Amino acid sequence: MNLFFITNSPSMAKFAISAGVDRIFVDLEIIGKEKRQGHLSTVISRHNLSDVIVLRSVLENGRLLVRVNPIHEESAQEIDAVVAAGADIIMLPMFHSVSEVKTFINLVSGRARTSLLVETIGAMTSLEECISIPGVNEVHIGLNDLHLEMKKNFMFELFSDGHIDTMARTLRKYQIPFGIGGVARLGEGLLPAERLLAEHVRVGSNAAILSRTFHRQSTTVEEIQQHMDFADEVKKLKDKYEFYLNSSVELLNQQHRETVNKIIQISHSLVNR
Repeated sequence: MNLFFITNSPSMAKFAISAGVDRIFVDLEIIGKEKRQGHLSTVISRHNLSDVIVLRSVLENGRLLVRVNPIHEESAQEIDAVVAAGADIIMLPMFHSVSEVKTFINLVSGRARTSLLVETIGAMTSLEECISIPGVNEVHIGLNDLHLEMKKNFMFELFSDGHIDTMARTLRKYQIPFGIGGVARLGEGLLPAERLLAEHVRVGSNAAILSRTFHRQSTTVEEIQQHMDFADEVKKLKDKYEFYLNSSVELLNQQHRETVNKIIQISHSLVNR
């Protein structure tokens, strides 16, 4: 399983990669994010182009993913700058239509791999047409903004209501590699990570972002090392994913049924809270 770690710190990036993380995620997206998430407890990154340049100098090729802003009047300049800074993969967030994806693919023009972040209803409903566009290399399904727009109580309801399954079938049909949301440490979270990993395997996802809670929002290597064995926790996630990857269809389906029931219980409890 490919795990992504969000940071703009060179020392944190090198530490994470040495501990088994597959990609470093630099987040340049800021347009519209404050309006969408400013009232929530989410962390809004304040990364910038200079971070991409610095991280490029300390990472091997293929490791550096950069999320740019949604398509706007200065997208051409932004994408040119990100390409020049050395991004290996460029991610487009918050798109709603096929035309935005076409614009994005044309602007990147094969100079980096492209990733579509599906996190709006429009992106979800036009997914098949979007990934049919030549030049789309991979997809990540973003659960936070998508569940908010769909007015769901709990972001993982998309696993229980069939939406993830529908998107996954389309992505598998076109043989587009994809990941889903974020993941915490094993045994943690309202929906434990091991249940999520079983769902990733069941639908064919091979990637997730390490959540902020995974490392308790630590900002330095020293802080991380004070309260966890980071490499061991990363290995536990990958080992559990491999366990399910080698499991029977019957076990995965049983896990799915139990997870759906758990998600429904959590959703109801959040409403009653």
